[in-house]
Amino acid sequence: MQLQILGLNYKTAPIEIREKFSLNKDSIRRGLENLDEYDGLNEAVILSTCNRTEIYAVTADSCGQSAKNFLVDLIGGDFENFLYEYSGENCVRHLFKVSASLDSLVLGEGQILSQVKEAYSLAKNLGATNTILNTLFHKAIASGKNVRTETKIAYNSVSVSSAAVELAEKKMGGLKNRNALIFGAGRMAQLTAQNLQAHGVKKIFVANRHLERAEEMAKKISGEAVSWEDAMHCADNVDIIITSTGAPHYVVKAWQTQQLMARRAGRGIFFIDIAVPRDVDPEVGKIPGVTLYNIDDLESVVESHVQARREEAKAAEKIIEADVASVMERFKYLKFQPLMADLSNRAEKIREREVKRISNKLPNLSDEERRVVDHMTKMIVRKLLRLPMMKLNASAGTNEENFYAEAMRALFGE
Repeated sequence: MQLQILGLNYKTAPIEIREKFSLNKDSIRRGLENLDEYDGLNEAVILSTCNRTEIYAVTADSCGQSAKNFLVDLIGGDFENFLYEYSGENCVRHLFKVSASLDSLVLGEGQILSQVKEAYSLAKNLGATNTILNTLFHKAIASGKNVRTETKIAYNSVSVSSAAVELAEKKMGGLKNRNALIFGAGRMAQLTAQNLQAHGVKKIFVANRHLERAEEMAKKISGEAVSWEDAMHCADNVDIIITSTGAPHYVVKAWQTQQLMARRAGRGIFFIDIAVPRDVDPEVGKIPGVTLYNIDDLESVVESHVQARREEAKAAEKIIEADVASVMERFKYLKFQPLMADLSNRAEKIREREVKRISNKLPNLSDEERRVVDHMTKMIVRKLLRLPMMKLNASAGTNEENFYAEAMRALFGE
């Protein structure tokens, strides 16, 4: 069995590439439901966020071609130039760093741990995980929690939404008494609205395809909900537009923005698009008077905050390395569990058959005597298998593990 990860992230692929391979829950669900169609692909978890798309897999083929075939079919396109691959211990270490937000664009951000939990939960509920990935993700999630509680890596950390607002404040020379329009009403949009208010924005308009969700969010922030169709007309009177929807296509188009700028009569406007896939057509940025930023432009803001948390990152890495060593030690023995289970099951079937046979020959045995016979035969089987099992377990992680595994299969006919 091979533990493997294939993926791309903000380090290896710009947003125009990441958005092509971003997967929603329905796509992930459909893919995992058809996992059995890929020979050699035994377990899988798919993690897709605004900054990464990754598959964690347990494969029977050492080169991991089955996982690659699955990923190609799932996301399509040519992504080879942007792909990274890890296996074994490096795969474990990567997931632990992801869960602890050490591999995030925003070091110390808290959203990724929830995203890892959701990705694992979806795969587990669909029956796409088994012993190895269950063990790995349970430990990774626990390790991520430990990093957040035992270090200060999350203290004063910026988020994508706060970085977007900070970028706007810096580029616009302040946000006090300005008006803003937010496309989207999800968690990220709400955090963005709160950050805008904290920086002095006077009024916030909220647009969402489902007006009731826009109204619900607007009520929370004392803003004003606007219908999806009227949103760009509402933009006549705003200074900044921030987009954060889950739409698979552009929600702000160039022709709409050209009409908007004509109505604004030369007054400039800022767009910050923090969605993946992007919400704002890149052509919008070419229109006179428009300044457009996307999520990749936040890196400079994030970098200015990261130095204070780098020392905490070192402490976090120590926790992670200890946890990686722990799970790798456990994996040594997991590979033998199927073999040991098969041997135990075969011995148990033989025992049950012989007990039944002796019971037929001794029909006058009392219930107590039958319990004694049953217990005695179980103990005989357990003691006969104890030494071979101990030898097999002791060989885990050594040069002799293959020898003992093959010997057990040969001797017991497995």
